[in-house]
Amino acid sequence: MEQTLSKKTKTACSIIAIAVFLILVYLGDSFIMPTSKWSMLMKVLEKGSIYALIAVSMNLLNGFTGLFSLGQAGFMLIGAYAYAIFAIPAADHEAVYQYFNGGVLQFSIPEILMNALGGEGSFGGFLGQYLGMFLLILFAGLLTAGIAFLIGIPVLRLKSDYLAIATLGFAEILRAFFQWNTLGPVTNGSNILRNFVTYETALFPVIFAGLCVALIVLLINSTYGRAFKAIRDDEIAAEAMGVNLFKHKELAFVISSFFAGVGGSLLAMFQNNVASAAFTTNMTYEILLIVVIGGIGSLSGSIMGSFIFIGLNEWLLRGLD
Repeated sequence: MEQTLSKKTKTACSIIAIAVFLILVYLGDSFIMPTSKWSMLMKVLEKGSIYALIAVSMNLLNGFTGLFSLGQAGFMLIGAYAYAIFAIPAADHEAVYQYFNGGVLQFSIPEILMNALGGEGSFGGFLGQYLGMFLLILFAGLLTAGIAFLIGIPVLRLKSDYLAIATLGFAEILRAFFQWNTLGPVTNGSNILRNFVTYETALFPVIFAGLCVALIVLLINSTYGRAFKAIRDDEIAAEAMGVNLFKHKELAFVISSFFAGVGGSLLAMFQNNVASAAFTTNMTYEILLIVVIGGIGSLSGSIMGSFIFIGLNEWLLRGLD
């Protein structure tokens, strides 16, 4: 009885804390001017929320399944490009793809839906724009998950350091692949993708990342989550209990990559540009550092570690400069 009450109390406290946090983000977004010295606080909250999602997705794989993967930056890269390529307005393609004759995909999904539902300036157009953004974020996650599924077939048969080296290598291959000039009409080669449709309120990445983290929490508390933990603790015992090792490893790898792709698309929207050169191994190491700071296998630790790391990186260090 006491345990039930304690659990209900913790749930109520969590809901209240989340509600207060969202209210504070809304108030800050509404009243803090871009010229204010406090404007950096909103940037920290936005980027911290995105990194929290990516860190939690990495913790799902490294902390809860026991698979040491270092390919997170590569999967974020796929998600960022998948979003940006299809969100650049048709009128801006000539300027963005100036070295590739305007590119080959001269359309924008949010722009098409916005025009179909009433045009710019109307409520229907506003809904169309955000619907297009949502569909592209989902597409970014699914595309990343599909590529991760193919990559996982060979690499998940490896263990420990060999798995880390293989996933790190695939991430570097993906980065070089997206910089390949032959793909320039689609990816813009080594040039920056910009001018794509993005969100207009800080609540968007905070709420979206929060919902994704909630889905990961539900997954971890499900039967699949318990199978992941069993694999982490003892593969031989898990297999003896009927857990299909490769199937569950592949599932964890694909789900983790899906949310990394979603995080990559949100990061692209936050930065208003995408360049493959930014998705280096250092980015993966930063996310791994957040996971380690927060504690391997601790979701709340990953979330708090993300805000601490981004706060120090974006605010304190710039202040010292």
